Amino acid sequence: MAEHPEDRHRPDEFSLIAKYFAPLAAHAPGAYGLGDDAASFMPSAGMELVMTVDAIVEGVHFLPGDPAHEVARKLLRVNLSDLAAKGARPLGYLLTTAWTSDTSVAWIADFARGLAADQALFGLSLWGGDTVLTPGPLSFSLTAIGEVAQGGMLRRSGAQLGDDLYVTGTIGDSALGLAVAQQRLSPSWPAAQMLVGRYQVPQPRLSFGQALVGVAHAALDISDGLMADLGHLCAQSKLGAWLDAARVPVSSSGRECLDGSLATLETILTGGDDYELLFTAPVSAAKHIDSIALQCEVPVSRIGKMVHAAEGIVAIDAAGQPMSFKQTGFRHF
Repeated sequence: MAEHPEDRHRPDEFSLIAKYFAPLAAHAPGAYGLGDDAASFMPSAGMELVMTVDAIVEGVHFLPGDPAHEVARKLLRVNLSDLAAKGARPLGYLLTTAWTSDTSVAWIADFARGLAADQALFGLSLWGGDTVLTPGPLSFSLTAIGEVAQGGMLRRSGAQLGDDLYVTGTIGDSALGLAVAQQRLSPSWPAAQMLVGRYQVPQPRLSFGQALVGVAHAALDISDGLMADLGHLCAQSKLGAWLDAARVPVSSSGRECLDGSLATLETILTGGDDYELLFTAPVSAAKHIDSIALQCEVPVSRIGKMVHAAEGIVAIDAAGQPMSFKQTGFRHF
């Protein structure tokens, strides 16, 4: 990216906010143009607020060379994915940015452009936040706010014995995309582009999640890895799960990377950053779920079943044998 004219005379934080971030709040009356210390908002009648927060850090959640607009979109979308898993409609967000002293104004401007593009796509606005300087690495935190009908929020704890277990989309693309970006995998150019794109810019399943309200018993988004997040759902619902690994949907680009080794299959099942929905529903809802998938144009796959807690969480491979994993997903600590 060419040098930005302001890079030679770096503006202060208030100038940066006024020029690049206040326009992102233009359609949120309660944000007051980011000129106040807080925002105000009144939820719609009969609705309750849903709030979620995620942070991303350079070198942990995105690579140093990733384009600024894609970093911004990932930051927003991982939070929108949490709202999708709750069945909520997004409304606005709060943003904290921690820039380093060598972050160029051009990079900041491109970051703001990424937010603006996704705001227009998903129908929400910036409501406020904070801007600070850090010795590094680049760090961002975003709190997303949405709304859902009172009592309608999907939770992790609602799964019932005998429920079918579903996932949206395909699993493992992001983990494989990271491996491609780090030159640990070398698929064909089209596959590499697709996989890296899934790592850099996830797709929150908002319309699908909203359609699941009143249909699904429990839901969450897959961020830590399919097996790890299935464990979270089981723990909160006090149940076990049986998962058929052969039914876990893998994209054509992902299959190109599969070499039949347990290690690669383990990457798909535990790699994380999928931001697809994992949910349970009664057997009687199968046709309704197929209809939702068709209406929302989101692929959905039935991959297992909820069982008694005493049976644990078991993944069965294509040969019908239980699988074991070095770890079930990503851990910060």
